[in-house]
Amino acid sequence: MLNLSALIRYHAMVAPQRPAVIYQDKAISYGEFYDRIRRTAAFLQSWGIGPGDVVALFLKNSPAFLEIAFAASYLGAVFLPINYRLAPAEADFILKDAKARLLFVDEEFKAIQALEIDKVVLDAQHQEDFSGQAADGLHIPEQVARGPEDLARLMYTSGTTSRPKGVMHTYGNISWKSIDHMTVLGINREDRLLVVGPLYHVGAFDLPGIAVLWAGGVLCVHREFDPEAALAAIERHQLTCGWMAPVMLSRTLAVEQPERFDLSSFRWCIGGGEKTPESRIRDFTRVFGAGRYIDGFGMTETCSGDTLMEAGWELKKIGSTGRALPHVEIRIADDSGNSLPPNVDGEICIRGPKVTKGYWNAPEKTAESFYGDWLRTGDIGHLDEDGFLFLTDRAKDMILSGAENVASCEVENVIYQLPEVAEAAVIGVPDENWGERVVAVVVLKPGAKLTYEALATHCRQYLAGFKVPRELILATDLPRNPSGKVLKRRLREEHQGPKN
Repeated sequence: MLNLSALIRYHAMVAPQRPAVIYQDKAISYGEFYDRIRRTAAFLQSWGIGPGDVVALFLKNSPAFLEIAFAASYLGAVFLPINYRLAPAEADFILKDAKARLLFVDEEFKAIQALEIDKVVLDAQHQEDFSGQAADGLHIPEQVARGPEDLARLMYTSGTTSRPKGVMHTYGNISWKSIDHMTVLGINREDRLLVVGPLYHVGAFDLPGIAVLWAGGVLCVHREFDPEAALAAIERHQLTCGWMAPVMLSRTLAVEQPERFDLSSFRWCIGGGEKTPESRIRDFTRVFGAGRYIDGFGMTETCSGDTLMEAGWELKKIGSTGRALPHVEIRIADDSGNSLPPNVDGEICIRGPKVTKGYWNAPEKTAESFYGDWLRTGDIGHLDEDGFLFLTDRAKDMILSGAENVASCEVENVIYQLPEVAEAAVIGVPDENWGERVVAVVVLKPGAKLTYEALATHCRQYLAGFKVPRELILATDLPRNPSGKVLKRRLREEHQGPKN
């Protein structure tokens, strides 16, 4: 039986007292977790939800999020997690595009509650235990069997380059993704995963959240991210692993006196989402000691985690996001879809059973995104002779200045060498003479100062003249999507316009 709740049922049967979820320092056993899922499924059924219906979640992290997601699957319905940072109009577009039947929304999101859709509002008590009151007296339905091609989840893209599209995740996609993550990461029932990213995102839910539950491990769920709380949880609950978006990891590594916390249980943390600065990898080793930083590459369309760095290769292949997982194929293609040889940059294309079959109600967009059965990621990179993937840039972030291509990541890595720089993003903006000019948007460390002259002098030491930024913009922060990728589209919109 392919159903997300099937393995929860198994662990509830063989080890009902084993903890499955920790929330606000309270443990929920597998037996209790499965009972909550079944009772929540009864509640959904009372609203007329059945196989194929779309159930939307506009929720922060909580046990209720997991209960509703697994309960939707229990009934054969499709669950739709929505970014709770979206404006009401953006959420309304997604709900209508997905034809959602029912929306669960946290009490604090008042504006979303005004949307015209059947909805259930969750207060703090229901966030911690939704089924405790909601399902009293309701008949518990039977679990619905699903097949590999049946739709399990809809997830809308972050809109880095265009309007959000509904990515279809089948049970086959999620199953193969979980198998690969368990294999490569060695996940077992002793693993205890730190979950500080938002569960509406593949990083928190999939990399490797579901796989840890399927192995019989524990998810330690935080409602929102706080770096000190994350370190305290690792010590208190002897957590072994985690996933963090780049901005989360940067804040965690910046915590003062991290040696206050016993982090010896923590074996690894997956990062990625952008080309990781070398300094971040070295800072991770400084803070976590025996822990291992695992760089990776993945996307919503593939349920996340397509490449992961292998132990022992980190220094030999520094700058790489690792090799493809067992059931993932990667090739580098030119503009016509033809394969390129090692060490030649082109578009990264992915094939395998964890890759989406396409976008919801968007056959044209689906066709544009594939070369046959190869998904076009829109990212630029190359494979070396050993099959390690190196990211160069997003196709949309390649700057064309004076007929020369400028990879923004290359310029950013040079800027990151400056001790004054906390964060940097390089974009191309329209220029009457050059087509596009290179602009550096920089966030400085507290108390630091940086002039354009100092930036340009530094960059000229390492870069060709056409790659040196022609302008420096100092910012207080960089806009990012939930996975930590800088939204360069937004930066271009904010800062474009010809200079005299």
